[in-house]
Amino acid sequence: MQSAGAHWFDEAYYQRYYLDRKTSVADPQHLARLAAFVFGYLHYLRLPLARVLDMGCGIGLWQPLVAQHLPAAHYQGVEFSQYLCERHGWQQGSVVDYVADAPFDFVICQGVLPYLAPRELKAAIANLGRLCAGALYLEAVAREDYEAGTIDEELTDPRLHRHRASLYRRALQPHFINLGGGLWLSRGAQVPLFALETLDD
Repeated sequence: MQSAGAHWFDEAYYQRYYLDRKTSVADPQHLARLAAFVFGYLHYLRLPLARVLDMGCGIGLWQPLVAQHLPAAHYQGVEFSQYLCERHGWQQGSVVDYVADAPFDFVICQGVLPYLAPRELKAAIANLGRLCAGALYLEAVAREDYEAGTIDEELTDPRLHRHRASLYRRALQPHFINLGGGLWLSRGAQVPLFALETLDD
């Protein structure tokens, strides 16, 4: 099992999965609801949200949502695809080894990790732990999602790795507290939580 190569993420890839309405995996209404939930919960936690990292930002779907909900925040888009970096001006980098001068208050990582083989996946999650000083929004489909029929396989890239959810959770546990809904809180964040607000044992 190998991780995705940089050549996968060319113009045809983004046309197929993001720009063609018939085959796009991106639903603007779904993303708007998701952003309302995510930023609403982060505001509830009273986290400082001055610096936002969108790791694997793609065509920049989160950028206007960050501007809407966090108008004073600095948004940093990082993308593996050379094609998109040249087209949109993102900073080129990989979730596996991207290095920042300082950790971010909020990190978004949506749809990136299933493209990684197990070894790179674990390295990527450890790196997210270093990059995130506050909260992480993580979306990654797991094998159980396929088994339950939650995934529309006609729309989903067939090259994704079908890692077990337990693999993700084991790698995330040393760095983050599971808040549910795809939100994870850095273990270094000074945020008081009630016991039943987390999914950790």
